[in-house]
Amino acid sequence: MPTVSPQDAAGAVLQAARVVFASRGYASTTVKSVAAAAGVAPGVVTSLYRNKERLFAAAMRLPFDPAQAVPELIAPGLDGMGERIARMVVTLMGDPQVRRDVSRLVTSAPAAGATAAAVRPGEAGSATEQVRVISEYLQAVIVDPVARAVGIPDARLRGSVVTAYLLGIVTTRYLLRVEPLASASDDEVVAVVGPAIQALLDPTRPVGGS
Repeated sequence: MPTVSPQDAAGAVLQAARVVFASRGYASTTVKSVAAAAGVAPGVVTSLYRNKERLFAAAMRLPFDPAQAVPELIAPGLDGMGERIARMVVTLMGDPQVRRDVSRLVTSAPAAGATAAAVRPGEAGSATEQVRVISEYLQAVIVDPVARAVGIPDARLRGSVVTAYLLGIVTTRYLLRVEPLASASDDEVVAVVGPAIQALLDPTRPVGGS
């Protein structure tokens, strides 16, 4: 049996990851499912990318790993956290390569062989799936860890609304290019969205309260 080089294995894993994330969504994708799609052992995937969060960051060619940046985001405390979260997402989506990869996330047809067998028919290729993958990633990697650290009440409800704000920025500003949001500066976007997220993260402020 021919030996697969680490470079070839990494390329196969990343190609498979893009297809599986697109077809199954972020939440339902596992390291094991990506390994099966790539035709390698799960240990090969974890040796290359350690966990699902890093695998997604590599597959999407993110300029930084949000999962690794979250502790620094949380460290200064609650004050200003809404703006820091908004700026993280704006900075992330401000990278042209990230925008291209996100836009192409669900447009790649499944590859032949194991990769094709790893996806469910009829799931890849829709804008709905694209939005679902992004939403699940933002929720799992950024919003949920922040909600746990802050200890907000009604964490699931508030967290889903925070994710909705962030997803709205991603889709309307960067994917759909809706004006005037598309042409607004990063500082303007953060100034508008940050306070709304901050209010949701404030454990002393009831949902719907003044």
